[in-house]
Amino acid sequence: MDRCCGQDSLLRTVEKKNMTDRRAHTLTVLFILTCALVYVTLLEETPHDTAYNTKRGIVASILVFLCFGVTQAKDGPFTRPHPAYWRFWLCVSVVYELFLIFILFQTVHDGRQFMKYIDPKLGVPLPERGYGGNCLIYDPGHPTDPFHNIWDKMDGFVPAHFLGWYIKTLVIRDWWMCMIISVMFEFLEYSLEHQLPNFSECWWDHWIMDVLVCNGLGIYCGMKTLGWLSMKPYQWQGLWNIPTYKGKIKRIAFQFTPYNWVKFEWRPASNLRRWLAVLGIIFTFLLAELNTFYLKFVLWMPPEHYLVLLRLVFFVNVGGVAMREIYDFMDDPKFHKKLGQQAWIVSTITVTEFLIVVKYDPNTIMLPIPFFITQCWILGIVLILIWTLWRFFIRDITLRYKETRRRRQEGSSERDRVPGHADSSNLATSGRSRLNGSMDAVRHRKP
Repeated sequence: MDRCCGQDSLLRTVEKKNMTDRRAHTLTVLFILTCALVYVTLLEETPHDTAYNTKRGIVASILVFLCFGVTQAKDGPFTRPHPAYWRFWLCVSVVYELFLIFILFQTVHDGRQFMKYIDPKLGVPLPERGYGGNCLIYDPGHPTDPFHNIWDKMDGFVPAHFLGWYIKTLVIRDWWMCMIISVMFEFLEYSLEHQLPNFSECWWDHWIMDVLVCNGLGIYCGMKTLGWLSMKPYQWQGLWNIPTYKGKIKRIAFQFTPYNWVKFEWRPASNLRRWLAVLGIIFTFLLAELNTFYLKFVLWMPPEHYLVLLRLVFFVNVGGVAMREIYDFMDDPKFHKKLGQQAWIVSTITVTEFLIVVKYDPNTIMLPIPFFITQCWILGIVLILIWTLWRFFIRDITLRYKETRRRRQEGSSERDRVPGHADSSNLATSGRSRLNGSMDAVRHRKP
């Protein structure tokens, strides 16, 4: 009893200490924010530039919201390197979604010209670069550099492909799902190259450079990292309790690794709910990938613009949290009764980006898909539907019918064995009765 009381008091002490630390952080942020606003109001002279003041006012409003979210938002599933880091990206998600909603409510011309307020170089139509054309790996027509087609494709997007799929593997934590998404996106590029010239690539660029080299190597390295993280011992010790400098440096480096490890076991064929959820995850991933190309096409942003890179950095930081929340919601719906906040806002962002593409360039979206490509997609969808019906309906009905039939056969065989057992019991009883009767007769004959 004393031990339980001691543990309860210790837990209450730790909880009070954590609440005190959080209160101190919130008061510190509030004090710094108030000092900044007082400085702008009393000590700084407001310039007479409407455009500059508008930009600065919007940026200040966003910063105030981020300060509020970092200190007051609800924590997510990740705690490393610090919960405030993930709260910050949650608030950035809300700001980005609000920006997308604003763009969605503008006319096409106004929305494109609004991008000039972010970067004056934007708002100008740019030609798309095609990656097709001459697809010879060895071109004898260029004796000085016969492999020029390969070197032309070796741009900055090659390491970006590798790094992107390395991070996606860490997010999804499943080899076969990553490979399916990788191959399916190449099929999407084949299917939509009549809409975006950027999708027109050589066959070896699709399957050798992208799927095998960049994506495959990124997935392989990601799976190796996942294996190391799953076997790594998670025994955290305070920095100042470590005696050696080497141990302190190692502890600081491990601060950027997970606090604990959760292995994702998607099991898509276990039940219909998980199967539909996995299909939805794959579809959302593919839609987000397509949005990357279509957004810069309809908003006239060059592929190498820093806004495109910032969007990718944004999804890298929010994707892992969203995927963990989706997995928790699927794996334990009794405890996680609603979808996580980061997963909800990421899904909303993906849909909003697609709606912007549809509104800003419906002609490109509605370009008719070639007939043979439509046939291939219809065949694939039909095969998925047939497999779904067989696996979760016809197969289950067949198994239940066989189980019911087996039980009936076992019941009938039991009933057949019961009468035989009863006859043998009757025979044994009658035999004992006759034996007892004969014994009684012998007793009566004795004097």
